[in-house]
Amino acid sequence: MRKCEVYLHGIKAGELTELDSSHYVFAYDREYLLNQDNPPVCLVMPLREEPYRSNVLFPFFFNMLSEGENRRMQAQYLHISPEDDFGILLATAGTDTIGAVTVKPVMP
Repeated sequence: MRKCEVYLHGIKAGELTELDSSHYVFAYDREYLLNQDNPPVCLVMPLREEPYRSNVLFPFFFNMLSEGENRRMQAQYLHISPEDDFGILLATAGTDTIGAVTVKPVMP
């Protein structure tokens, strides 16, 4: 199991967990939900207390990943399998992302 904290504009919005390669959970942070002015991480995951579950890495997070040759080069440089979506997300989406969302790995 691997986890990361999800930040929106530098504010902790929630936690993304990979239970295994086909089970993912995203849950909003309780503190984040208390402020009604906070926006959702993405439109398809509106604010709610109930966690979101998926059999694949949520498309919003998957779309933060590089593709093609860039992905292969990143994977080689980081010593991560090119098929390890969550591993690449943990290694690359902590800084310099296109949008306002960043992630920080949670160490076990």
